[in-house]
Amino acid sequence: MKKERKYQKAVLTPGEVAKRSGVAVSALHFYETKGLISSTRNGGNQRRYNRDVLRRVAIIKIAQRIGIPLATIGESMMDSPPDKRISMQAWAEMTQQWREELDRRIQTLTRLRDQLDGCIGCGCLSMRDCPLRNPDDRLSQQGTGAILLESGIEKDADEL
Repeated sequence: MKKERKYQKAVLTPGEVAKRSGVAVSALHFYETKGLISSTRNGGNQRRYNRDVLRRVAIIKIAQRIGIPLATIGESMMDSPPDKRISMQAWAEMTQQWREELDRRIQTLTRLRDQLDGCIGCGCLSMRDCPLRNPDDRLSQQGTGAILLESGIEKDADEL
């Protein structure tokens, strides 16, 4: 009786990568246009991906899930060629950068949550009493958006 051997394929089709990674084929093409992953072409001009692309796509998905923009992911992956496996050292450097970004976001969200508690509790959203107030639009000179939530602005806002 002949033994059946299972060999791992050296390259994967876009459909196989999509199925194994849980992303759409169109997302793979998009990642490729952004330089996050790369493919080769076979004799029939069809895309083929090295198996290492699965790790890269997993990293992209993890980063996106925690809110890291694709541009930042791309910058983090710049030192690792898109057709090569990301080293443990490169991964450690990426996660350190992302950790710092996450810490900043957590601080901002915590501040927002704490400031919203008062408004949610009383329901008034009073321009006089609300911690998110901006009487006479004084903060407009400092920029657009919810700048009371930006770090370093609270000191200036307390003087209003």
